[in-house]
Amino acid sequence: MGDESKGQCQSQPLLNNKSIAYARSKSHAYDELRVFRRWLKWMCVDQSDTTSTVLSWFIFIMFAIVVPGLSHFLLACADCDANHDRPYDNVVQLSLSGLAALSFICLSGFVKKFGLRRFLFLDKLCDESETVRKCYMEQLHRSLKILFIFVLPCFAAESIYKIWWYSSGGTQIPFLGNVIVSDIVACVLELCSWLYRTTVFFLVCVLFRLICYLQILRLQDFAQIFHVDSDVETVLREHLRIRRHLRIISHRYRRFILLALIFVTASQFASLLMTTRSTADLHIYKSGELALCSVSLLAGLLILLRSAVRITHKAQAVTCLAAKWHVCATIDSFESVEGETPPISQIASNQVFPVNSEGSSDTDDVGDEEDELDNTKFVHSYAYSTISFQKRQALVTYFENNKSGITLYGFMLDRSYLHTIFGMELALVLWLLGKTVGAIS
Repeated sequence: MGDESKGQCQSQPLLNNKSIAYARSKSHAYDELRVFRRWLKWMCVDQSDTTSTVLSWFIFIMFAIVVPGLSHFLLACADCDANHDRPYDNVVQLSLSGLAALSFICLSGFVKKFGLRRFLFLDKLCDESETVRKCYMEQLHRSLKILFIFVLPCFAAESIYKIWWYSSGGTQIPFLGNVIVSDIVACVLELCSWLYRTTVFFLVCVLFRLICYLQILRLQDFAQIFHVDSDVETVLREHLRIRRHLRIISHRYRRFILLALIFVTASQFASLLMTTRSTADLHIYKSGELALCSVSLLAGLLILLRSAVRITHKAQAVTCLAAKWHVCATIDSFESVEGETPPISQIASNQVFPVNSEGSSDTDDVGDEEDELDNTKFVHSYAYSTISFQKRQALVTYFENNKSGITLYGFMLDRSYLHTIFGMELALVLWLLGKTVGAIS
C-alpha cells in the first residue's frame, strides 16, 4: 500500500504539468500507465516497440488463427462417441476468431495512430479538475479488474469442459508420440487460444467503457457550472469541448461497434439456426461450449452498448439541467424584483429554494439514482444578475437543438436506438424460428 501511494503521488503531478511531453508509446519511470502497460505486455497486445509488435502479431496469428484451425480440422474426432462429438465447433471457432481479429486490428490501429496516452485521453487530463483526474485514474486501474471479472469465469468454465473432453478420451492423435502428452499439449493450446481471444475482445470493450466514463466525469464536472456565477460564453465553450471529445470517440469506435454488432448478430443467428434443426442434439456436452461462447460475446456487446447509451443519456441530461437552471434563475429574478426590501427578498428566496429541501426524506429515498446531471433538486441561481433572460433562453435553445452523445454514422446511440435494434433482432429471430420450428411441425 505504501508503494502504491508513493507511486500515485509521484504520477499525479505529471497529469497537471502541461510542459512534459512523453513519447507516444514509451513508458517512463513515473508514468501513470506503467502498470497498465505491464499488463498489456503480459496479454501480448503491447506494440510499444518493434520487438513487442512482432511478438504481438505472432501470438495473434498463433492463437487466433493457427490453433483454432488445427483444433477444428485435426482434433474434430469424427469417430468419437455422442458425448465427445462437437457439431457446433465451427460456429464457436469462427465467432471467437472473427471478433478477436476485429478487436486486435482495431486496437493495433488505435495505438499506432494515436498512442496509448492520447487514445485514453490522458494528454487532456491536465485541463480537467482534480476530481476528474483522481476518479479517472482510479477507474483506469479498476478497468483491469473489470476485465478479469468477465474473462475468468468464462475461462474457468471452458477449462472444466476441455479438461473433461481430453481426459475422457475425446481425441487419440499422438502427434508427439505419446497420447497423454499430446492431449495435455493440445488442451493447453486450446485453452490459451480461448483465453487470448476472449481477453482481446473484452479488452477493447472495457477500454471503450473507460473512455466513456471519463466523459461522464467531465459532464458531472460541467454540471457544476450552473451552480456558480458563470457567463454564457464559458458554458458554451465547455460544452463545445465535451461535444468535440464525444465526436472523436464516436469516430474512433464507430467501425468497431458496428462490426462487433454484425459479428455477434451473425454468430447468434448461426447458433440459433443450428440448434433449432430437427436433427440438432442439445446435450450439455455438445452445446455447452456454444452457449459459453454466446454468453461471452453478448457480454462484450452489452458493455459497448451500455457505455454508449449511458454517456448519451448523461450528455442529453445537460439540456434538462440548463432548462431547470433557466427557470430557477427567472423565478428568482422575478421574486427579487417584486420584493422591494431585503427581508422580503430573503423570504421569497427561501420560499422558492427551501434551505432543508436537499435533506428531505424524498431525496434520501432516491439513493444513488440521482447525480449532478440528472436530479430533481432546485438549482440555486447565481447568474440571474449578470446573464439576461435572452442569453439564458438562447443557451437552452442551443442545447435543445444540439444534442450530443455517442453516434454511429450519424445515428445517436440512445435508448430509442437500442429499442430499434432489439425490435429488428426480435423480428429476425421470429422469422428464423418460423422457418425452422414451423417447418418441423
